[in-house]
Amino acid sequence: MRNIEFFDTTLRDGEQSAGVNLNLQEKLEIARHLEQFGIHVIEAGFPAAAPDELEAVKRIAETIKDARVAALARAHQKDIDAAWEALRLAAAPRIHTFIATSPIHMEYKLKLSPDAVLERAVESVRYAKRFVSDVEWSAEDATRSDWDFLVKIIKAVIEVGATVINLPDTVGYTQPSEYAALFRYVQEHVPGIENVKLSAHCHDDLGLAVANSLAAIEAGVTQVEGTINGIGERAGNAALEEINMALVIRKNFYRVESTLNTRHTVTVSKLVSKLTGMVVPSNKAIVGANAFAHESGIHQDGVLKHALTYEIISPEMIGLRENRLVLGKHSGRHAFRERLKALGLGTIDEATLDQLFQAFKVLTGKKKEITDDDLLALALDMSGQGKTYELVNIQCAFGINLIPTTTVTLKLPDGSLKTESATGEGSVESVYQALSRASGYALELLDYRIQSSSSGEDALGEVYIKVQYAGGVYGGRGVDNDVIIASAKAYVDALNRLALASRLKEEALVLQDGESV
Repeated sequence: MRNIEFFDTTLRDGEQSAGVNLNLQEKLEIARHLEQFGIHVIEAGFPAAAPDELEAVKRIAETIKDARVAALARAHQKDIDAAWEALRLAAAPRIHTFIATSPIHMEYKLKLSPDAVLERAVESVRYAKRFVSDVEWSAEDATRSDWDFLVKIIKAVIEVGATVINLPDTVGYTQPSEYAALFRYVQEHVPGIENVKLSAHCHDDLGLAVANSLAAIEAGVTQVEGTINGIGERAGNAALEEINMALVIRKNFYRVESTLNTRHTVTVSKLVSKLTGMVVPSNKAIVGANAFAHESGIHQDGVLKHALTYEIISPEMIGLRENRLVLGKHSGRHAFRERLKALGLGTIDEATLDQLFQAFKVLTGKKKEITDDDLLALALDMSGQGKTYELVNIQCAFGINLIPTTTVTLKLPDGSLKTESATGEGSVESVYQALSRASGYALELLDYRIQSSSSGEDALGEVYIKVQYAGGVYGGRGVDNDVIIASAKAYVDALNRLALASRLKEEALVLQDGESV
C-alpha cells in the first residue's frame, strides 16, 4: 500500500481566514500539536510577507524535529531568500515556491506570457535548490490551466530539481472526477513523474475539498494538503482530519496507509478552534459536538445494542471522551503537570506553569468540576505574548431600569495606571467604552461571540471578538467565570495584538528606510 503524507497549512493558508491573527506563541503551540498529531510537513508561513512572519517560521523551524517545516515563496529570489533565512535551522527544511499557470491568472494577474511563466518557474526552483534539497513547486489555479501547458512546465521544473509537484484547486472549481483525471493525465505524460511526490491542495468553495482530495488519492497522489477543521481563505481548505478518518475507516477501499495519530484528532481540533476563534460547527464531520450524538429513538436503541449500528467511528479512536472531574482543589503540581502533558501541553515553561497552577487553584474555589476543556481554556488564556496592556480592575453596575456603568483600571505600556468610567446601552458596551477611554484606542467592534468551555452553570465563559482599527482587523480572546470580565479580557487581548502589530510595522519601516539609504 502507498503511504500518504499529510501537508498541513493551518499556519499559512489557515491563518489567511478573515479575522484570524495568531501570535508567535499561538503558532508555536499549534505547530507542536501538529507534530504530535503526526503531520509530515508543516507549512509554517510566508516569510517574505512581514518580519514577524519570518520570525515565526524561524522559531517553528528551530522547534519542530519530527516533521518537515516548509516556507512559502513566490517565484522571486527575495521570497526564496526570506524562506531560506527562516528555515536555516530546521531539521528538515522545504521551500515551497509557486506561480500561477491558468490563462486568466497569467493574463490579468501576472501579465506574463506562458513562456515567461515557465521561465520564472524554472528559475525559482533552480534558485531554491541552492539552499535545500527538498523543493515543492505549485501550479496556482492548476485546475483551470491548460493540461498540456501543465505537462510542459512540470517536466521543466522536475529537470531542475523539484521534488514535490502540487496541483492545487485554488478556487475550489473542480469536480472529483475531473481532478482525478488531471492527475492521471500528468502521470501518463510527464517522464520521471514517478520519481517525485504528487500533491493535492483543495479549497472548499463548492463544498468538495475533501471529496476532491480523496479523488486525487485514488488517482495516485502521495501527499495531500489541507488544514485542521478546514479553515482557510473564503470557504476554507480541505479538512485534514476528515481526509484522514476516511482513509482509516475505508482502508479497504482506498488501499493506502495513514500514520497520523488519530487519538490526537480532537485535541488539535479544539486547540486550533480556540486560538483562531473559529468555532467548529456542531454538525461538522469527525470533530463536531454532534458527531456522536443520537437523538432518534431508533438510533439510540441501535447504538445501545451495538455501537456499529450507527457509529462507524468509535469516539475513543479520535481521542474523544466525556468531560469528567480530572483534578480538584487538593490536587498537587505533579498531578496537574501530568494532566497538562496528557492534553498535549507538556512544553509549558516553569514560570507559566506556576501561574497556571495558581489560576487552577483559584478556579477550584469557584467551580465544582474541572474538566479538560477548562484546563485547555486556562492554558491558552495565559499563552499570550508581549502583554503591553493589562486589566488591573473592573467594576460594573447594571440592571433593569439602570444605565449600565463600568469603571476600569488599565495598566498602560509605560507601566502607569489609567482609570476611566463609561456608560453604554448594555453592560458589554459600557466595558468597552471605558477600556477605549483608558487605552486611547477607539476600536470598532465587528464581531462578538461567547461560548462555554463545558456544561453547567459554573462553566468558564470564553469570549471571542473581532475589532477594526485604522483598516486592520484584530482578534481578541478572554476566559473567565464571569462573562463580563471575560469580555473585558478579550478587548485587552485585542489591544495587545494591535500594539504588537503596530510595533512590528514600525520596525519594518525602519528596516526599509535603512535598506534604501
